[in-house]
Formats: sequence, C-alpha cells, structure tokens
Amino acid sequence: MNSKLFGTSGIRGVANVDVTSTLSLWVGAALASTLGGGEILVGRDVRLTGEMLESALISGILSCGGDVKRLGILPTPSIAFLTKELEADSGVSLTASHNPPQYNGIKLFNSTGMAYTAEQQMRLEEIIDRREFKLSGWDAIGSAVSADEKWRYIKALADEVKPDQRGRIICDLFNGSTCTVAPRLFEEVGVEAIIINGQPDGHFPSGTPEPTPMSLRRLGVMVKVMEAEIGFAFDGDGDRMMAVDEEGRIPSQDALLAAYSRYMVEKRGGGVVVTHIGASMCIDEAVSEAGGAVARTRVGDVSIAEEMVRRGAIFGGEPVGAWIHPDIHLCPDGLLSALKLLEALEGRTLSEFMEGINEYPILSAKLDCREDKKEEVMRRISHSYPEAIREAAATTIDGLRLDLEDGWILIRASGTEPAIRITVEAREFEVAKGLLKGAQELVLKALKGIS
Repeated sequence: MNSKLFGTSGIRGVANVDVTSTLSLWVGAALASTLGGGEILVGRDVRLTGEMLESALISGILSCGGDVKRLGILPTPSIAFLTKELEADSGVSLTASHNPPQYNGIKLFNSTGMAYTAEQQMRLEEIIDRREFKLSGWDAIGSAVSADEKWRYIKALADEVKPDQRGRIICDLFNGSTCTVAPRLFEEVGVEAIIINGQPDGHFPSGTPEPTPMSLRRLGVMVKVMEAEIGFAFDGDGDRMMAVDEEGRIPSQDALLAAYSRYMVEKRGGGVVVTHIGASMCIDEAVSEAGGAVARTRVGDVSIAEEMVRRGAIFGGEPVGAWIHPDIHLCPDGLLSALKLLEALEGRTLSEFMEGINEYPILSAKLDCREDKKEEVMRRISHSYPEAIREAAATTIDGLRLDLEDGWILIRASGTEPAIRITVEAREFEVAKGLLKGAQELVLKALKGIS
C-alpha cells in the first residue's frame, strides 16, 4: 500500500484545498489514538493558515485524550529537538517548509525527535481512512497549554557548538520561523550576525522562502559589499541552510555537503556518511579519500535519518542544505548546520574549506504529472528505458537511477509536488546535457502514453 497523504517530508499541499482543517483534525485524532493519549508538542511556521490548522489539529488530539503543549512559531528542527528534550510522546510542526505561502503541511516526530517513519505514517493513514479514532469520554478529553520553550533549544545549541568566528556574518531569514530564534542564538554563541528579512511574515515579502542560486544573489551582494566572512540563508521553517562565501559566490550545495562530510570523516578518523540517491558523486570521492564510506538511500530526510540510525552514521544530509547532526538530534537543522560549519572553518574562508572538492555538472528538470498517474508513468519508464538508454546499471531504491560509464540519470516521482523529477550528472557538461535530453524524452513518451 502506497501512502496517499504523506510525501517525502510529511503531508503537504495547498492550504484549504489539499491540506484542510478537517484533515488536520483527523491527523490529530489519529495521532492521539495511536499514542493512547500522551503529551504532544505542537508548533508552526509563519504561514497565515497556521493558526487554522493548529486549532483543528489540537481539537483532534484533545478529542482522543491527548494533552498538548502549544509552542507557537518555531523552526521545525527546534520542535523535533524539544520533543526529545521534554520527553514528549510526539511532536508536530505545521509547515510547508520552502514552498510558496499558499501551501501548508503537517510534519510529525516521534519521541526520539526523528520524523515519523513510513510505517508510522501508514498506520496513521489507515486510522484516518477507516475513521477508527479512539474518542474519549466527556470527562477524559485532553488539555492544552501554551509554553515558551525556545530558550531550551537556544541554550542547547549554544552549549554544544563553539564557533571561533571573529568577523561578521550575514543571515537572510526569508521572513520565516528562524526569525524567532536566530538573533538570540547567534548572540549567545558570540557571533556578530547581521540579520536581513528578519521579521516573521506569512506573506513572505522577501520572496518564496527557498534559498536558491537566484534568491541568494541579494545575500551574496551584501556579503561582498559589507566585507563579511560568510553568509547564510534559511528556508521557511529552518531545516535547510545554504551558504555564500566571502566573495559573495554561491557554491555548489553538493560540493559544500562533500566538503563538510570530508571534514567530519577526518575529524572522526573514519565513519559512514549518509546521503540520497540523487546527490553528486563528488561526495563519494571526498569521503572515500578521507577514509570514510557513503551510504545512499531514498530522497527525503526521513529516509536519511533512518539509515543514519541503522548504520551509526556520523553525519548525513541532502544537497539542498538539509544536514543532520546525529550527536545533537535527528532532524535537519539549518541554524545548527550554520554553527557547525562556522566551527569547522577553523579560521579559514569558505572557499579555502572547499578546496580539493571536485564539482561536476548536475542538471535537473521536472515535468508535470498528476498524482494519480505517477505510479503508472514510472512503471512505463522502468519498462521502456532499456531500448532508449543502453548499457545502464539500474537501481530502484527511489525511482529509477541509471548508472552509465560517463554519468548517471535519476528519474523519480516527486514526493512534494505533482511532477516527475529528473536529475543527471556527468564529468562533462555536454555529456550531462545529452543525458538530460534523453531522460526527458523517456519521461515525455511515458506521459504521452497515458494522456
């Protein structure tokens, strides 16, 4: 059975269309039903529909005997951290992360602070489908209280990470939920941080809260003009971090992930680093040269966190800036990653830190595909690829990855959008272009076959 509600990062969609107050109510009731009550932390990002979903979710939890601690607007990773720190039975972040403002979503964490696994998500979905909620009697419903707990998260990070940063840094918060903790956090660790777009605003006036090469240009200009040491940008709910170097340049996120992975392996004298099937081969090269090993898994921080626990990994992440530091907690954490990277620099510039990392051309595309057609499209692609792309070694951990002598192709159904995603990498740009064109033709043929 494939999940209809949950994608690679929880439930997500257009608010009041895909993600409604009714759905939020059901998720809350299903969650409390599986836990037999318990205490559940609930936080949200800055989106305008957050209060609506929060009220419905809490009603569902209370109706099935669960108690709620309402945390208000906080970054998603802080909610994950606090779930474990406060020994709650579960945590919920109402967020659509980096998606546009009309989106919202529901992300769940278990008592360890790790995102719900596929099995845990499926159990909730079964309860919702069958409406098997364990409603409490009138005298046994749960209770809800509000609490300001962000200081625990700030203190824990400040105690753990001690960056030796003498110059100033610039942080673009994209008007997201990191606005509620970032200024105080950087002050606590003794880093001079200039904050831009630091007012929480669900309209996201600074633009869609997704740090991309295009949206990072303003940060790059400020870093260069103000002679800052480095710049950081954080997405809407703070689970992603992207960096800008001392010259205002935006490095490849795959290469940055490879450089930090190399640092961790060298620091620990070996170890396993986990990333997903669509990350660059430069990560394998850097980790191998440092004496470590790379394990690959499905796209999504849930899959990466699970594999990290299974393998006892020292570090893991996705090249969108979602890095997991298991010594502290198991949720991707943008603010923690920024502090960890500052600590790793050890007086070097970011460009110096990344020296020796190979960068290969990675190209990507996505083609629209209705949710109910994704499975059939991928089935057709898996059946037809041998005729179109010969002498390829196929891997089906997540979608279809084809490894060739001169590069690789990954075709997979998006877990967050109605689309089929294509990623290719090769050592030469022209080869990468050819691989992308061939993959697009393969997907278009499959789409045309079911239209």
